[in-house]
Amino acid sequence: MSRVFNFAAGPGVLPVPVLEEAAANLVDYHGEGMSLIEMSHRGAIFSQIIRETKDLLRGLLNIPDTHDVLLLQGGGHTQFAMVPLNLLGAAAEAAYIVSGTWSKKAAAEAAKFCHVNVIGTPSRLAIPAREAVTVANDAAYLYYCMNETINGLEFNYIPDCPECVPLVSDVSSDFLSRPIDFKRHALVFAGAQKNFGPAGLTVVILRKDLLGLASETCPTMLNYQIHAEAGSMYNTPPTFAIWVANLVCKWLISEGGVEVMDRRARERSSLVYQTIDASGGFYVNNIPAQHRSRMNVVFTLAESALTDLFIKEADAQGLKNLRGHRSVGGLRASLFNAMPMAGAEKLSQFMKDFAERHG
Repeated sequence: MSRVFNFAAGPGVLPVPVLEEAAANLVDYHGEGMSLIEMSHRGAIFSQIIRETKDLLRGLLNIPDTHDVLLLQGGGHTQFAMVPLNLLGAAAEAAYIVSGTWSKKAAAEAAKFCHVNVIGTPSRLAIPAREAVTVANDAAYLYYCMNETINGLEFNYIPDCPECVPLVSDVSSDFLSRPIDFKRHALVFAGAQKNFGPAGLTVVILRKDLLGLASETCPTMLNYQIHAEAGSMYNTPPTFAIWVANLVCKWLISEGGVEVMDRRARERSSLVYQTIDASGGFYVNNIPAQHRSRMNVVFTLAESALTDLFIKEADAQGLKNLRGHRSVGGLRASLFNAMPMAGAEKLSQFMKDFAERHG
């Protein structure tokens, strides 16, 4: 079987050993005579898998006992509502750093429930200077998106906020690719479909003292405390996605853990950015170097009419899903954990060849 290099932003590339393990045991899970996805989520086998997955995550990210791990459904869009519904308490305001498309969407959703203090300039999306982030002591929380997949922006600092204000982050697209400081972060969430597994699973890691702040009118399925008390099994969880996420955790450990993923992410993205910067303006990325995403390299062609040809020729070379998000156009190479260095190398060489032929 010949696999292509898949640069999709999500669902993204998964490790081949994980796919092979899942395929080998999909029909008959380890001699049980049925698939895991046919088994009761309350049976002994799946109960062990969900407990083990949480434990593996704790080890990979050094999650302290002060934080709970929830394995939920609904994706990031559901979290845009769950965060304010669960953290506002009696507060009337929350602070949102709007640096890209996803944080902008999250702020708009939160505005349905409270006043949103927007930090940044929504009409000109960018990572704000660290000193520009100021938060009132009575804010319910400060929210930011660590990596904006559409805009190719990544925070290179942890925003400062008063000790009494919980820090919340959407870490979907760089989850498990870099360490997370849980002394600073009260809550993080991630859609699994970038670095953690298939679409359908969302992980929420939150400080336990934040449980119980939701009002009585909060829908049951949107209440973190309900899910925490039920061990993430208040309703039927996404069993297949959790099983694959479990395999991804084991693959990450076998590869050296999050620190190794962090290093590889820098190496892959650096190669592609170097190719862009050395192209003499043929390729364009105007993001300040310190805020360039390691996961999602966005760029355009100075001669935009060549974009479709670039995608067609790249596709023929087995370099798939390089078209930028429909809202911004251009090109985007998503370099998630399972993307081998060979993928970045082949993309870099193709970009050089394309520029030489069409420049």
